[in-house]
Amino acid sequence: MTPLRTPTRRVLALTVAASAVLAACGGGGESASTTETPTTRATTTTTEATTTTTTEAPTTTVASTTTIPIPIAPLTGLPAADALYAARPALVVKYDNHRDARPHAGLNQADIVYEEIVEGITRFFAIFQSTDASPIGPIRSARTTDVDLINQLNRPFFVWSGGNRNVVRAIGNANGVSRAHGQGPGWYRDPDRRRRTAVEHTLMNDGTPGLFATVEPGQGTPFPFFSYRPAGVASAGQPVTTIDAQLDGVNLQWMWDPAQGVWIRSEYGAPHVDASGAPITASNVVVQFVPYQASSADRRSPEAVTVGEGDAWVFTDGKLIFAHWSRPDASRPAVFTDAGGQPVLLTPGRTWIELAEAGVSAVGYA
Repeated sequence: MTPLRTPTRRVLALTVAASAVLAACGGGGESASTTETPTTRATTTTTEATTTTTTEAPTTTVASTTTIPIPIAPLTGLPAADALYAARPALVVKYDNHRDARPHAGLNQADIVYEEIVEGITRFFAIFQSTDASPIGPIRSARTTDVDLINQLNRPFFVWSGGNRNVVRAIGNANGVSRAHGQGPGWYRDPDRRRRTAVEHTLMNDGTPGLFATVEPGQGTPFPFFSYRPAGVASAGQPVTTIDAQLDGVNLQWMWDPAQGVWIRSEYGAPHVDASGAPITASNVVVQFVPYQASSADRRSPEAVTVGEGDAWVFTDGKLIFAHWSRPDASRPAVFTDAGGQPVLLTPGRTWIELAEAGVSAVGYA
């Protein structure tokens, strides 16, 4: 096991302009062209009967078909199961990650999950787009870190429990559609959770389908976040089996499972499982080293700075790629490049992004 450490490596002289191409839902209806053979009329005259007989040849129709391309989900790089899903907006759920908040419902269905440091623990900023989940939660309050994470998603839904008035004001200025507690359908307190934990860890929602049904004008499909390896292309990087990290008060670990081709998560010294009992997994884990500063809404609250540039460790296909992230524009996602300045290629599938504090968070691998 490589000792836990803060990153010292820096990728120098890289200026990468963030760019993203909207992954539009490709497709077209089936078209058919018809070729009709002219009708042949043969006329025969009989002297005795002086009658005319007409014989009509059958008409032949030839149909041509058009192949309809399968749309790609913009946040996973996988073929979309439903073309309408590929084109819909993103929906973000702000998950509680207190010890008493487990198990999480629906977290394993998110396309991308950010883990961000709050006051002594972490919370999850889970982005749904290509799949649905029912129910979802427990849901907690926002932080000012969430503003720039929302801004890159082309006006997504933001599902959260609320916050202090300064945070509420900041979220109101973000480029998103709020679905705070009581806004939109499906909110409830889980009675089973209430019997064993404090009320703040019990807020749930029936699920993403009902919330997606409340789409508003101006909400767009999210921009792609990553570049992906084509089928059959070998991954780059050095082999790694374990990722260890300490994000403030949360010790977490990801273990590579070559049989399934996924990273399996543990936290607080135990396997991290969802409400169904299934382990939390990801095709890719990105450790993005970012500075944290005191939030303008509450000086006691840390705020991750995700606009700028810095180091990143990209774990994909059981390997580690040392990378650089650059995000000059808050309205677009970060771009991740390797030491040669080329886009890092991930495995199509779900991705977790650990927002580690540069120079402070301890991260190791083996």
